[in-house]
Amino acid sequence: MRVAAVQYAFDENEPWDQCVDRMLTLVAAQSGADLVVLPELWPNGGFTYERWRETAQPLDGSLIQQLQDAASALGSVLHAGSFVELHPDGALTNTSVVLDASGVLTALYRKIHLFGFGEGEPTLMTAGREIVVAKTAVGALGLTTCYDLRFPELYRQLVDAGAELVVVPAAWPHSRIDHWSVLARARAIENQMFVVAVNTAGTHGGKRMGGHSVVIDPRGQVLAEAGESQEVLTVDIDLDQVSQWRRDFPVLPDRRL
Repeated sequence: MRVAAVQYAFDENEPWDQCVDRMLTLVAAQSGADLVVLPELWPNGGFTYERWRETAQPLDGSLIQQLQDAASALGSVLHAGSFVELHPDGALTNTSVVLDASGVLTALYRKIHLFGFGEGEPTLMTAGREIVVAKTAVGALGLTTCYDLRFPELYRQLVDAGAELVVVPAAWPHSRIDHWSVLARARAIENQMFVVAVNTAGTHGGKRMGGHSVVIDPRGQVLAEAGESQEVLTVDIDLDQVSQWRRDFPVLPDRRL
């Protein structure tokens, strides 16, 4: 399976339409990829809180339709990162969608762990409650977002639900990028599965983003890692390595808690 991890550089001064068009152009360029993954809140900005309500989109809005068309045109499974979803009751969530190669929405995940310690996400958004494994043509994808990476119990539940690969779209700042790298490898090692962690480049709300998107195999080996600027990682992986490594080094059956 060929994975394309799109480390997109957010520009907080860029108009919405230009931002979306630029991302759609990047997606269209990933010919030959089986799975394309975008970062967290790429159309809205991870720390531009004042923009969230004005740029929030319903599930049946134009943004999702454009992404569905892009997935269909490419003929690839598209994990569309995340966006600020506007619900009929006015609530906002940090929502990820997975689209199949024909553009059909097959799974969605609303971020469970909201970052901000009482500010930002927790005050403006509603936390998700469902643990989601997307059954796709390319495999069973565990869905998480950014701050979720700090909560290993979520990843254990994704393993128990059948995840072979976990996707982590993020808007992780440069100031804590060392945590990002360690935690992504830890989630792969302890759960014996692939991790595709796709961070943002550029600047969000005056905060420098960390980049360093990474693809990690079930043994914890880094297969590819980006720098700090906009970049696309293209990596060939074999999901059969998950079951093989779990047989060769059967850690998970020894769990006692």
